[in-house]
Amino acid sequence: MTTNNPSSTSSTWTGMVPVDDTALAVTDTGGPGIPVVFLNGQFATQGYWRHVIADLGAGWRHITYDERARGRKSGRSADYSFEAAVRDVDAVLAARGVDRAVLVGWSYGAVVGAHWAHRNPHRAIGAVLVDGAFPYDWLDEAMEQRIRKLFRRMRWFLPLLRPTGLAPRMNADEQAESNIELGRLSSERELGPVLDAITVPVRYVVASGTSFGSKGDEQERIRTSLDAVTARNPNIRVGAKVTSNHGAILKKDFAAVATAVREVAALDPTKR
Repeated sequence: MTTNNPSSTSSTWTGMVPVDDTALAVTDTGGPGIPVVFLNGQFATQGYWRHVIADLGAGWRHITYDERARGRKSGRSADYSFEAAVRDVDAVLAARGVDRAVLVGWSYGAVVGAHWAHRNPHRAIGAVLVDGAFPYDWLDEAMEQRIRKLFRRMRWFLPLLRPTGLAPRMNADEQAESNIELGRLSSERELGPVLDAITVPVRYVVASGTSFGSKGDEQERIRTSLDAVTARNPNIRVGAKVTSNHGAILKKDFAAVATAVREVAALDPTKR
């Protein structure tokens, strides 16, 4: 179906894409431009990308979607694993008839984007990873307990936010497990080899300061892991270090993200 939003182009498509036991709410602006697939933060929605999309403009084909049980329309699922999130990228691209694309991922979406680019070097034009996909051993037993405690505290008011799409339709335990799984996948042992093996252009846009649930300089110490990554893999560079914190980066430093997308797309050898 087409959208009724008068500000969108006539070729914009919005609809539900079936995958596994659920369906995802997808928006595709269509058109002949380079496809850019935006991968959301762990519990975020496609609306977070509006400033980046506006900066890039109508010359690109923007594809956004809400992950399982996120947003107002994407369905619940029995599987909220990271592997399911990677499969969802394939499902969305297949449904929209897209073979090659630039991936732009923020936070959790950056890890998804890194894995997808690693597994699909002939389909990924490149990737922009926004304040995520840092190979660092931040998860230990104490952190696991901290995460579980945090989500237990949130369980009482999350239902109030769900109708607005600001909170996922996952229970507190499911959200905690997703966050813990991310910690395991983000370890140097797990994520380091994935980043080392990427053969397409990757640009990081790195925030400053804290993220939700972090303490002190925890987040800045995690970000220093990129030094070793860029030293080992010449395809990966830090495109920008910006002043926004983790949560505000897509709103306040969207121009840096858009610039990184343009840089990665310009390196596509098929367009030279």
